[in-house]
Amino acid sequence: MKERRALVEGLTAADTTQVEREKAFVYGDAAKAEPTLPVADIGNQSPVADVQTGDGKASVQYDSKVLPQFAGRVPVTTRARPEVATALKRASLTRQLNGIEPFYVQDIMEVALETWLRDNGYI
Repeated sequence: MKERRALVEGLTAADTTQVEREKAFVYGDAAKAEPTLPVADIGNQSPVADVQTGDGKASVQYDSKVLPQFAGRVPVTTRARPEVATALKRASLTRQLNGIEPFYVQDIMEVALETWLRDNGYI
């Protein structure tokens, strides 16, 4: 059986570059921080763009319309009347059986919300 170590021992033996990246992430030094998770495209827009700097390295710039902590999909919770929820589920199943996209409940909700937000000047 392996000998147990204290947590402090594991932290002090960490890679120095990893420690620097962690400090940059925690304290907000964007020049040293590197994104570790892939960022998915949202519709046709990507919340980040790779930009070549003078030294040949790519840096990450966030789109001003998307908050940096909102990379990928973000859970949004709400309640709906039973009639609306039933109609949404029925539309989803009917569209799926007929092979019409979007047919997932999430995708239908995104299209509906995006349309409303665009019509009312929020996007």
